[in-house]
Amino acid sequence: MIRIILFLLLIALAAAGAAWLADQPGDLVLNWGGLRLTSRQPMYLLGLVIVVAMVAGMILRGLWKIPGRIRRGQRERRHARGRHAITQGLLAIGHGDSSAARAHAEVARRHAGGDPLALLLHAQSAQLDGDRDGAQRAFRARAERADTRLLGLRGLFIEAQRADDPVAAVMIAEEALKMSPSSSWASHAVLGFCCAKGDWAGALSIIDNNQTAGLIDKATYRRQRGVLLTARALELETVDRDLSRSSAMEAVKLAPTLIPAAVLSAKFESEAHQVRRAMRIVETAWLKQPHPDLADAYSHVRLGDSARQRLVRVETLAAKTPGNIEGALAIARAAIDAAEFGKARAALEPFTAAPTQRVALRMAEIERSEHGDSGRARAWTLRAVRALHDPVWTADGYVSDRWRPVSPVTGRFDAFQWQTPVAALPSDKGNAIEPSPFEEAMLAPRRVEPPKELAIEPPSPKPVEPVEAKPVEPATPSVQDNAPAPAASDAEPVPPEPAAPEPVPPPATEAAPPAPAPLFRSRTDLPKAAPAPIPAVIPIVRAPDDPGVDEDGPVDEFAEQIGPPKAQAGGWRGFLSRLGS
Repeated sequence: MIRIILFLLLIALAAAGAAWLADQPGDLVLNWGGLRLTSRQPMYLLGLVIVVAMVAGMILRGLWKIPGRIRRGQRERRHARGRHAITQGLLAIGHGDSSAARAHAEVARRHAGGDPLALLLHAQSAQLDGDRDGAQRAFRARAERADTRLLGLRGLFIEAQRADDPVAAVMIAEEALKMSPSSSWASHAVLGFCCAKGDWAGALSIIDNNQTAGLIDKATYRRQRGVLLTARALELETVDRDLSRSSAMEAVKLAPTLIPAAVLSAKFESEAHQVRRAMRIVETAWLKQPHPDLADAYSHVRLGDSARQRLVRVETLAAKTPGNIEGALAIARAAIDAAEFGKARAALEPFTAAPTQRVALRMAEIERSEHGDSGRARAWTLRAVRALHDPVWTADGYVSDRWRPVSPVTGRFDAFQWQTPVAALPSDKGNAIEPSPFEEAMLAPRRVEPPKELAIEPPSPKPVEPVEAKPVEPATPSVQDNAPAPAASDAEPVPPEPAAPEPVPPPATEAAPPAPAPLFRSRTDLPKAAPAPIPAVIPIVRAPDDPGVDEDGPVDEFAEQIGPPKAQAGGWRGFLSRLGS
């Protein structure tokens, strides 16, 4: 609006000046060589002079600016070539053409050496060729410039990581974090380093700075701060219990579903006799993710309780997540401690068809504790070898026996999850170890014994007729007369004579205790293989590496027999001759 008003004012002033000149009396005479111009209207002549002067000025100005325009055109053409080379070089890096990227980087360095993108192209092409020294020089050159300093530090940080130099990498990240507190990669690297060396105060300050800079939202900030407080509480549990307790309480408020924080805070609340508060903490985490540590903390939430009281409490917790295997395992553990083996079996029964390792080991413990059946316990232990794996703390393929705040593989924060490791997931391949007949026989369902009430009035015994054992005549194989008598172990096995049945005792007034089930019993579904017949005469076969006796030894003329050798008589004559000798 102001510009329009000023333009109208200028037009009005110009019109007023022209009207004023037109009203002025006088003549305007212009003499230039033989040219004479006379006008009684000086306004027209003055306008002509002004136009000629403007044209002459424009021509002179154009001639004056020609060298500058030539230089600017050359510079623009070089810059265009450099930009084209940078674009083509970055595209070559994108599809992995190292030779083309290197050629375009040289062109970009000649035509646009001061361009930050040219430095980036040079460093990226050096990295693609594996020239770490050239990449470091390029990144160091960018780090010396103010406009590309952060980009150069980022490149030097990556090269330090590739060279396995964590000290240099952390120093570069700290410098970048001082220069730009909102740099996510620098804060992540320094946070991982602080967690690795146990500097929880420094890690907490970095989390606060990230939340202030807007790098993380509020929910992520609460979760990460809870993880750091839990790690500090676990480390100071036996050193500074007051600070550990305060850290655990704050952590469970920020992240109620964090399992280590819930377990530790429940322990502190239990020691302070805050039983209901401890139970609420464990229940909140259990509903999100059932865990054996939560079940153990819930069962021991009141100190001094008996095993049966702990069993009742664990059953209450497991009822909140019906059908979960962790609840069944917790019930089985508490039931074994309370000698309630029936409840332990009932809890694990839905999972015995395809058991995990902990289920199989728990069943082996039940068999050993309840019946002292070492055979079935050993069978369950063998089954645990090839059973499915249970969930564990895992992060980036690394399996840990305890929870950790940072992954030791990638340094990723809050990476550990309670889940089945990837290597243990089932596949379409069959079992590597086939079940043995011994295991199937041991894991067969136990025979149900009749109740004691039915044993009071036993049925009338029937007389058992004795069975006469018929002697089995062994077959006399045709052997040579001079063969030695077969040993006892070489003969065919003769089935032993069945013992005479014991007389049935008269029915007693009180029921007799039931006989224990046999350890080994026949299975109808397992075919019995007939024993292979043992030959009466086992031929002597010389081993491949046995040189034997040299029959063609050196001839001794004095020991040489004059007459023919005496042959050993066969049959009963030979037997009598050997008996007499």
